[in-house]
Amino acid sequence: MRAGDLLRQLDRCLLPRLARGLARLGQGPVRMRVLTTAALLSSVAVLVTAVWAADRGQVGGDPTVGEVTRVGVIEGESIPGYVESSRTELRKLVATGPAEPGDQTYALVTLAAYLAPDRLTPIVGDVSVSEVFGRVPLPQTQTELVRIPAMRIPSDVLAGMRRVAERKDREAADYRSRAAGLPADGDPDLRRLYDTGARVALDEATAYGRGCSCVYGAIVRATPVALDRLAARPGVRAVDPAPEVRRLDRAVFTPPLPEQLDVARPPVDAGLPVASAAPSGAATVDPVPGPSTEPATPVSVPPTVPATVSPTTFEPATDPPPVPPPTPVGSSAPPTSGPSAAPSLVDDHLVEPMEGEPVAAR
Repeated sequence: MRAGDLLRQLDRCLLPRLARGLARLGQGPVRMRVLTTAALLSSVAVLVTAVWAADRGQVGGDPTVGEVTRVGVIEGESIPGYVESSRTELRKLVATGPAEPGDQTYALVTLAAYLAPDRLTPIVGDVSVSEVFGRVPLPQTQTELVRIPAMRIPSDVLAGMRRVAERKDREAADYRSRAAGLPADGDPDLRRLYDTGARVALDEATAYGRGCSCVYGAIVRATPVALDRLAARPGVRAVDPAPEVRRLDRAVFTPPLPEQLDVARPPVDAGLPVASAAPSGAATVDPVPGPSTEPATPVSVPPTVPATVSPTTFEPATDPPPVPPPTPVGSSAPPTSGPSAAPSLVDDHLVEPMEGEPVAAR
């Protein structure tokens, strides 16, 4: 119950009774004492209600804490399926209409190609933009996916790209410093990793510094009708409405990359070091192949001869060993080769020989 509702209930319960009591009292000092007491009780009730509401607000806190909304595709998801589901959801939103006239909805806009900042104006220039997504499309290389705050198109995008370029310059210098600190006989794979990181970071810095064609998505906010017009523009791949998103810091947006046509997967990275060969005699493990955007080539398998299974037999493989005859009393015999010698009679008593001892020893 809210504090205002509690105070209104107190007013409905107390004020009528107080008014009836004052009417019976009439004029005089008794009425003044009653009024003073009622005023004090009302003040105490208001103070207690305010303290209760403040404590409850501190304990409960923001009810949206811990809630994360995901918008976009996940790894392994079908890209055509995602595009079609986005269109279906947008059509339903347009048909239903906003809860209040003029209400705007967050949406994830996916572009069909990487665009430069100035080419964003005819696409999203007439709607409210919060952020754009960028990536330098280097061939066979995994580059960083960046989010650039951009409320003004294209000036904010260009300014954000310059900041990313400065950060990438620092990353390239750090990789070169790490490579230089390795000993001459150091791990060659680690050296190659540092050299590759420096090269990729420098390429990214150069591209962002020039305002490259690197933008592939954006977060916008508009009415359902405006989003529907945006989805029909050339260069727009999908508009995924997210009416459930209330705060951008509680949402994760993952637009598909333009080169992803069938399934969402990370780009192939040919610059990663390959595991060195195993020493002779050691077991080798084939490296796990990375994801590829190219269709798989069918592999032909040569026919094999079906394996034959012989029926199970229960015949013994060899004949059982013969049982040696009993040894006469008083005679000597060589040690037996079995686990134990045969029993013998000594002084009319049956004696079991010890394991490994000859019968004559007894």
